[in-house]
Amino acid sequence: MDDFILGFTTLFFDPTGLAVFFGGLIGGLMFGAIPGLSAVTLATVLLPFSVYFAPSHAIMLLAVIYVSGIYGGAITAILFNIPGSAENAPTAFDGYPMTQKGESGRAIGAAVTCSALGGIGSCVLMMAATEPLANWAIRAFGPPEIFALIFLGLSIAATVGAETVWKGWLSVLFGLLLGTIGTDPAGGLARFDFGINYLMAGIHFVPLILGFFAVSEVFIQGHQIARGLRVPPALGIDFPSLAEFWRLKFAVVRSMLIGFFSGILPGIGAVLAAFLSYGEAVRWSKHPERFGKGEIEGVVASETANNAATGAAMIPLLALGLPGGALTAVMVGAFQIHGMEPGPLVLITSKDLVWVVFVAMFFANVGIFLLGYIETKTVVHLLRVPFSLLAPAILLIASIGAYALRGLVVDVWVMFLAGIVGYLMRRSGYSMAAVVLGVILGQLGESAFIKSMQLLDYNPLNFFTRPVSTILLVLGAASLAYSIRRATRSISGKDAVKPHVP
Repeated sequence: MDDFILGFTTLFFDPTGLAVFFGGLIGGLMFGAIPGLSAVTLATVLLPFSVYFAPSHAIMLLAVIYVSGIYGGAITAILFNIPGSAENAPTAFDGYPMTQKGESGRAIGAAVTCSALGGIGSCVLMMAATEPLANWAIRAFGPPEIFALIFLGLSIAATVGAETVWKGWLSVLFGLLLGTIGTDPAGGLARFDFGINYLMAGIHFVPLILGFFAVSEVFIQGHQIARGLRVPPALGIDFPSLAEFWRLKFAVVRSMLIGFFSGILPGIGAVLAAFLSYGEAVRWSKHPERFGKGEIEGVVASETANNAATGAAMIPLLALGLPGGALTAVMVGAFQIHGMEPGPLVLITSKDLVWVVFVAMFFANVGIFLLGYIETKTVVHLLRVPFSLLAPAILLIASIGAYALRGLVVDVWVMFLAGIVGYLMRRSGYSMAAVVLGVILGQLGESAFIKSMQLLDYNPLNFFTRPVSTILLVLGAASLAYSIRRATRSISGKDAVKPHVP
């Protein structure tokens, strides 16, 4: 408690520190909501200027941007089916269908509350157990365990949003195929590049996400308008009731734990946390068929987990000097600019800096709740904008986001091509969520598998000599067997699935 009070007084009794705190909070919210830019973009731009800040202010600024940026992307995901970043893609799976049903206020309210709860819970655990948890994560989770965790996530992906389980698996496999384009991580050899230099670096998932969600949605709604079938979404400003949150208490706790333990694993971070949490929500639900069609638990699972991962990601960074993702890697640069190295010594030599960061992240999550409540009552009025004006704005913002990622016009073309493919797949009952899961988890999983095989002497059976990887692989295999059994029953007519309506 003394350390918390030290961080509190250092932050809130310093006008400069307060200005930096609120600047990072608002900047993260704004950049997080801009598709393709994200909080990482803002942090990267500000990094060279952090040399003029005090070390505690520089690190604190990036930490607050990290926290608020993760939540910011949920707004456009819910209102317009445009995830601000990959961490918010699962939020769109059910958030946007809720908007179409006139429940945008409930969806944003759930995102606000659960983002704050996940982040606050994660910060409390971070402050209480940074060093021992970091050491446990390094000992218990190596590449084999990470691969097994991703295998479990992929085994669940086929159940998300497709017309049938078979179409769900085809969607996952299509995503895995897209993820293999580029350079082989094992031998550095080009594959599936067709002689095109751009493809040697692989297809980045941000243009794919923008295409599959934003552009395809514009095409879908344009098609409905042309046929006179589009009904504008009703304006919903109702905040979720306390009874709803109480009903979802177990989902919140489960998602918080998934997000936290995903966050403390170096290289995993908020993206995998959000997808895994969403998949587990589907697995444990009594009504999995509701997911992808406007189930509030899907929003709760995604937003709780991705914010819970933010505090946890600081644990390996501060305790061991290992960044857990892109933005924490930028923080390493900020440490180095100020002549410091993150790691065990920082907890001893710069204790005041560490606790300023902890306190800032804690109150940033509190700020998300307060600002988010106001946002819930105001931002939903964007739905009043006629679609004839909204569609060009969505395409423009998405194009800027795709181009700003790497400064390549070809990323914009990839986005529009993904939009056309996504439109056709959605019309045929395939799952965009499963495709995105396949791309993101496939790339992470391939890298983890290669490292695992090197570690296990190229003997796949050695995966089962490690307790954690054994448990995760068995769970993944059981999930796979269950989905095959369910698909077989649906063919025989015993467990038919209702047709998908785009």
